[in-house]
Amino acid sequence: MVKPIMKDVLFLKQKSEPATKDDMSVVTDLLDTLKAHEDGCVGMAANMIGINKRIIAVNMGFMNIAMLNPVIVKKSNPYQTQEGCLSLIGVRDTTRYQDIEVEYFDINWNKQKQKFTGWIAQIIQHECDHLEGIII
Repeated sequence: MVKPIMKDVLFLKQKSEPATKDDMSVVTDLLDTLKAHEDGCVGMAANMIGINKRIIAVNMGFMNIAMLNPVIVKKSNPYQTQEGCLSLIGVRDTTRYQDIEVEYFDINWNKQKQKFTGWIAQIIQHECDHLEGIII
């Protein structure tokens, strides 16, 4: 189900709780909401739809995927950029890393460890910041 976008900064600044197997409806809602906003959005964290769980959805260019309890375990090659967010007005300066490695659970609850670079890495970093209550 497509959910409204959370704009309450006090809510967004809270750290998210670990996702469990009981949170699969949140994954569906997050993927549905990302799809509905695909014209201006490439990633979303569950807190952006008002659910304080460690779940993100990322547009991989050809499809959207969900990551449950993602953790960035390696990062290298920092750079400065500007980002926007559906939960905020305007763009802000931030530091991101060109190369990252992420551990997470997929929608079948299988543990994954993948490397990402460039634009996809930037999206994942932005969404993982949301899980920590960090707003650009």
